[in-house]
Amino acid sequence: MSQTGSNKDVSEENLPSEQATAHEGAMGVPPRTKSLGEVADDPFADPGLPPHEPRVQDIDKRAAKRSERTVALLFTVSMLATVGFIASYVVLPIDKIVYVWPFGHISALNFALGLTLGLALFCIGAGAVHWARTLMSDEEHAQERHPIEAPPEVKAQVMADFKQGAEESGMGRRKLIRTTLFGALAMVPLSGVILLRDLGPLPEGKLRHTLWSKGKLLVNQNTNEPLRPEDVGVGSLTFAVPEGLEEDDHDFQKEVAKAALMIVRIQPEDIKDKRELDWSHEGIVAYSKICTHVGCPISLYEQQTHHVLCPCHQSTFDLSDGARVIFGPAGHALPQLRIGVNKDGYLEALGDFDEPVGPSFWERG
Repeated sequence: MSQTGSNKDVSEENLPSEQATAHEGAMGVPPRTKSLGEVADDPFADPGLPPHEPRVQDIDKRAAKRSERTVALLFTVSMLATVGFIASYVVLPIDKIVYVWPFGHISALNFALGLTLGLALFCIGAGAVHWARTLMSDEEHAQERHPIEAPPEVKAQVMADFKQGAEESGMGRRKLIRTTLFGALAMVPLSGVILLRDLGPLPEGKLRHTLWSKGKLLVNQNTNEPLRPEDVGVGSLTFAVPEGLEEDDHDFQKEVAKAALMIVRIQPEDIKDKRELDWSHEGIVAYSKICTHVGCPISLYEQQTHHVLCPCHQSTFDLSDGARVIFGPAGHALPQLRIGVNKDGYLEALGDFDEPVGPSFWERG
């Protein structure tokens, strides 16, 4: 028996490849794959496009009309949602809190804005998808690849295909869809325009004026006491605020951000800028504490060089030379406040800063 089996194996090995493959199939053995050197006639044959099957809307005009009304309804809902967005933004107070399951207590304004804007955008997308899937032509056309620079006849064919697609989309004859689509697309951007209100009113002259005015006393920010000239020693750095500005005031942070002042005493002979000398009192000079780069508070003073340093980005100003910039990204010198002494011997402002404090802005002169 073993010899017979051996003879069978040998006979199979001697069969030609095609016969061996057929023999293996007949014996219940999976046919052998082609060797590495053998290539099939067309291993990547294009199966072609399946036959086109018409949709209900292609056959039944009433179904097409229903789809058209559905698309128009979605676009109309988008327009109504945009109106709801604008109405919510105008009507709902910013601090109103409501309970919405399952989110819990949330801002009524944020919830209404997100809901209405999301609905407006969703309905435009859903309407466009439903329009494309039910009313636009869904026939597939295969075309051989062509060079990147198409010949004139291909360009003409593309334009013809585009015109045909525009015709098949029904944009020209389906006026209801066209009108509501344009309405929805035209109204959605209004949501972004309305949001511009959050930028607030124009600053007008608010950036050019602070609480400093003629006769305002310089109050020590640490002791909350008016300053006398003898309170400011040579080499010291003192921070001051205008008289009447209290920490519990509603707009304290906004006002102190513009009016914060630093005061140093420099020997008059060390002051290089003549106007700085005229605006000082016995070598006591007052400059804005707000860096002209991005508005950080300046707090580091070098006594020997009369330089002040911003800790944020290392802008350095020379207080003995008009607080000009000697290093760093700041764009211009610190604004100076003209000071004097009143009849009671207290330091007082003789006006406001000579220019706007803080970083540069477009309208700055």
